[in-house]
This record gives sequence, structure tokens and C-alpha cells, in this order.
Amino acid sequence: MSQKLEKQGIVVSNKMQKSIVVAVEWQVRHGLYGKTERRTSKFMVHDENGDAKIGDIVTIVETRPLSRRKRWALKQIVRQAAQV
Repeated sequence: MSQKLEKQGIVVSNKMQKSIVVAVEWQVRHGLYGKTERRTSKFMVHDENGDAKIGDIVTIVETRPLSRRKRWALKQIVRQAAQV
């Protein structure tokens, strides 16, 4: 029995129905120079109730393929974005 992979990132788009786009930032060391650089990956995430808003920090979990690009589901909203 394998653990489902979890990631934490920031919601960058919520314009779709039941879907959001989450940007996950991670660090990698440069092969030659050794300096750490930040890289960003964007994931399509299933959001059944449409709770997440742009700027929210969320936890996503790996799931079965839900569409051509959606392989992740919203687990929880860690911190909501500041209201302007």
C-alpha cells in the first residue's frame, strides 16, 4: 500500500468550474555552480466545491486521472489570501 503524494502551493487561477491551478515552488541545486535556484510547476487541481480563491495556500493530493490534465485534488486550504 503506497502513500499518496502531497504538495503545498499557491492558487494562481480559479476561473474554471470545479478546477483550480496551483503553483508549487521547489528548490534545486545547480549542477556546476552549486547555487540553489527556485523552480515552479503548475498543476491542475480538482476543487469540487469551488472553495479556493486566488492567493490561497493549499495542500493538494495525488488522485486518479480526472481529465486530460487533472491528476490532483484539493485536500485543504492551509491559509486564505488576505482580503483587499
